[in-house]
Amino acid sequence: MIAPVRGESAEPLFERASRDVLAYLHEHVPLAMWAVTRVENDRQTYLTVEDTAYGLEPAGSHPWLASFCVHMAAGRGPMVAPDAQSVPLYAAAGVNDLIPIGAYAGAAIEDADGSLFGAICGLDPQAKGEELPDVAPLLVLLSRLLTVALTADRQAQRLARTALEDRLRADVDALTDVYSRGAWDRLLAEEATLFQVTADPTAIVVIDLDSLKLTNDREGHGAGDVLLARAARAISSAVRSHDPVARLGGDEFAVLLRDCTEVAASEREADIRRALHDAGVGASLGVACARPGQGLRAAQHAADAAMYEDKRAHRRAEGDTG
Repeated sequence: MIAPVRGESAEPLFERASRDVLAYLHEHVPLAMWAVTRVENDRQTYLTVEDTAYGLEPAGSHPWLASFCVHMAAGRGPMVAPDAQSVPLYAAAGVNDLIPIGAYAGAAIEDADGSLFGAICGLDPQAKGEELPDVAPLLVLLSRLLTVALTADRQAQRLARTALEDRLRADVDALTDVYSRGAWDRLLAEEATLFQVTADPTAIVVIDLDSLKLTNDREGHGAGDVLLARAARAISSAVRSHDPVARLGGDEFAVLLRDCTEVAASEREADIRRALHDAGVGASLGVACARPGQGLRAAQHAADAAMYEDKRAHRRAEGDTG
């Protein structure tokens, strides 16, 4: 597990603190739903939920720009709105088309670097009056507590990630000098555990060389080995130093894009495609972002499917021009 606080089997502090914060709010503040949420890829995703009204569950989400919290976090809307529909910005929010919201309370959660991570969010189908106290100071305090917990976990994550990569340093593919399939599987398992907790934007690129078999047949396996090594260097040159590259076997490679939004992932895929082209390596590529509730293995399968579609498109194009 990447994000322990004490020992490799310890539960991440942020996850435990989130449950404790929501349990306290659920007991002491009269709103039917409380959630700790994450803002990623322009969506607000529920990480931890206490809900007796809406049937919301962890990994559910809605567009960030449709939320109340986007206005609260920007300082345009109040942190506490006993009658949310009386606040014009909240009354106009798209989330009203998804669920009925009579009362709202929220506070922004910062990440370790001071950027917006997400929010504590409280909702109720019914408007509230004097029975909803001004809990804004409490929410600020609790959001800061979660920021402290998240910061501690981030430090633990960095240390654990460095330790894992040190252990895997020798587990590389001898021909290409990138990670082996075994190292990739271990890295992906560790990152998947982290993704379950924080839903950090993560993507996977799968690359399959188009010409390895032809090169082997025409020029021999030595030439094919040279092609594989050249492809690995091109891929590695197009990604960041903290984006692991692995050879999955044969002519297939993969890249794990950490802290990478959908837009940035598409740009990174284009960078890899361009680097391979410049290196004289034909390849088919697919990219997919991890989705909360599905995880990294599903993202790899989706990237693999996109790569095969890219390969079919290449073959159709060759047929049209052949």
